[in-house]
Amino acid sequence: MERAGQVLGKLKLAKQGVTDEELARSAWPAAVGKKIALRTRAVGLVRTRLVIEVEDAVWQRQLWTLQGQILQGIEKVLGRQVVTGLEFRIGVPRMKPTRVEALPFSGDEADLIRDPVFRLNYKAARKRANS
Repeated sequence: MERAGQVLGKLKLAKQGVTDEELARSAWPAAVGKKIALRTRAVGLVRTRLVIEVEDAVWQRQLWTLQGQILQGIEKVLGRQVVTGLEFRIGVPRMKPTRVEALPFSGDEADLIRDPVFRLNYKAARKRANS
């Protein structure tokens, strides 16, 4: 049974529609495995050098030592040599979006204050200011 990358490499449509960069980026998770793929991301292909974004300098050093094995894995997945080198860059940490729960709005702007002490202080100060 042939791998998808090898089949795509042989198809004429693949040569027209799928670039070497897209092939190399899609081959990255299969070549390195799930654990490494979760901590890294193939960013792009510069000439024949695949640029990989890593979490920190420790990952950068560790993957640098595995560069030969990773290149063999990418070539095995794709069925031909598309990538001849790897460049590991430390990426900017991505923050996950935070979800803010909406409070029910009663028409009083003070009810939008989450802290109950601040809310009471605000209401008392507003009452004093209006009297």
